[in-house]
Amino acid sequence: MENDRSTVRAMNEITSNDTRDIILDVTEKLIYKSGIAATGMDLLVKTAGVSRKSVYRYFANKEALTVAALQRRDQRWMHWYRSAVDQADTPTDRLLNLFTVLKSWFCSEGFRGCAFINTSGETGDPQDPVRLVAKDHKQKLLDYVCELCTDYGAEDPQTLAKQLLILIDGAITVALVMGDNSAADHAQCVARKLLAL
Repeated sequence: MENDRSTVRAMNEITSNDTRDIILDVTEKLIYKSGIAATGMDLLVKTAGVSRKSVYRYFANKEALTVAALQRRDQRWMHWYRSAVDQADTPTDRLLNLFTVLKSWFCSEGFRGCAFINTSGETGDPQDPVRLVAKDHKQKLLDYVCELCTDYGAEDPQTLAKQLLILIDGAITVALVMGDNSAADHAQCVARKLLAL
């Protein structure tokens, strides 16, 4: 698959005129760019062009707003990722495309790693609502990869999916921390070994 930045750009573009959606969109962008702690209500209100009263009309507090913004990102990101990966023709190609699609994301403007890994790092409590959203996201990703492994005919789809998830998240982390977009290529090489290709 060619590096289709327009597809990644579509995943990253957010447009809406609804006040609640604008608040969520701006919150997501700010959190993805700078983190939860750095995204204060003053910055959010100023960037979104809304009043504090508008924010609190829709969200009880910053935590509720953060959770809602991350849940929305989860829906959009999973839709984008599944759609892009599923463009490959065969079950084998779809498993390998997991990493090709990641590389296109790594090369896109504004890539800052996984929003769910990043925000989980800001929470200490495993039961924190933000951490639970991240856990739910990773479970959805694991379930999707398991579907692909089942379609591929893996003897133990669940185990293979867990191994591939580690490669996915490892590649994302290396791409962000090391600035190495080829992390997706290296992860795909390891995936080929797991698949005995």
